[in-house]
Amino acid sequence: MGASGWDYSVPYQEDVVGAFEGLRRKVFEERDYYWVSGADWRPVEDRLPWPETVEELWADEIVQEAGTHSILDIFRIIGQDEKPDHFTMKQVTEEEALRVLGIRKLTRAHVPRLEEFDHWRWYGRCAVLHDDQGEPQEIYFWGYSGD
Repeated sequence: MGASGWDYSVPYQEDVVGAFEGLRRKVFEERDYYWVSGADWRPVEDRLPWPETVEELWADEIVQEAGTHSILDIFRIIGQDEKPDHFTMKQVTEEEALRVLGIRKLTRAHVPRLEEFDHWRWYGRCAVLHDDQGEPQEIYFWGYSGD
């Protein structure tokens, strides 16, 4: 199948980790992810019911290999001093935004250029997006995952 790109936006809140965790809950509860063991292409008799918990989802061996092609494939936001690794996400800082795009405060207009920040499969990024007056408006999450 190959990796899938995904992105989400939530209203701004100071607690980026809390926003991330809330978004993951929402994606899971709304079943807004690829559930390979219950996929439509399988014969009905081979489909498994949707998992009741994220832990049950990740207990599935196929999910461990193929992922969900969603933010559920990212388990935590890492600190600025931590090295990115599989299943992690890192927030874009104002300094990084300045270095990569020449501006400290990203806006919705910068979303098409977010690909210029470091990224690879099974790793996510997030950034605070601001309005034209520089006030934070939303948190944007994006990444690539799945096989």
